[in-house]
Amino acid sequence: MATTTAGSVREALGAAAAALAAAGVESPRLDAELLLAEATGWDRARLSTEPESGVEPPAARRFGEFVRRRIRREPVAYIVGRRGFRGIELAVDPRVLIPRPETELLVEVALELQPGTVLDVGTGSGAIALAVVDELVDVAVTATDTSAGAIAVARANAARLGLAERVKFEVVARFGPNAESRQPGPSYDLVLANLPYVADGDWGSLQPEIREYEPREALLAGPDGLDAIRTLLAHPPHCQAIALEVGEGQAPAVEDLVRASGFASVESRRDLAGIERAVVGRR
Repeated sequence: MATTTAGSVREALGAAAAALAAAGVESPRLDAELLLAEATGWDRARLSTEPESGVEPPAARRFGEFVRRRIRREPVAYIVGRRGFRGIELAVDPRVLIPRPETELLVEVALELQPGTVLDVGTGSGAIALAVVDELVDVAVTATDTSAGAIAVARANAARLGLAERVKFEVVARFGPNAESRQPGPSYDLVLANLPYVADGDWGSLQPEIREYEPREALLAGPDGLDAIRTLLAHPPHCQAIALEVGEGQAPAVEDLVRASGFASVESRRDLAGIERAVVGRR
């Protein structure tokens, strides 16, 4: 007896894209394709070339659940449990922010400076630390976060990627070194930091995908969004260079903070949208 299917790929994608668009999702067709690919185990190329193929009932049920979650504005990365970042794929869940393309600027700074030692502050999923060790052969990276859950995700990603021996992960009490400690901390060639930088007053204007699902503590940073960066730069780690991701319009203020913390040469880097997204300081 022939297996009964639950409609064709074309029908499934059309209905899902319409439902997602009605829910206000910005990229309904793309998201529908990503979710159907996950549900069926096919890649998007096959979905495109075989639009009349039937979707088997188990896959259709998975797809339906995925679409319902996306209609509630849960991010696709959390639904499928992973996100690509440069040349690696990272497991992600609501304990960590979803890695974003603009954060690749910090990795590019590392590739430019070719450091031997790196401190990744606020590592989250481990995206920056793991991309750096994946692309730089002889670098040693220490990755820290105030969230034990985030460090657990990052460690698991490192193990899955075969990079665990090259990154040291630590849960810390604060983003900067302990200012009250009289013991000098370790010295690094480069510090990379993607810290919270959303102003408290901007919380309500964020997309539901961010506001309702991503970890609030990894996003908010006081009235102007700079509290976490100020904490780090008040007692910066011993390093030859530092690079920080910043929000739109924050670069001038962060440049001043970086200079005040002892970095003589300071510049901003723009992301692909032309926004000043990273501030780089050198001794």
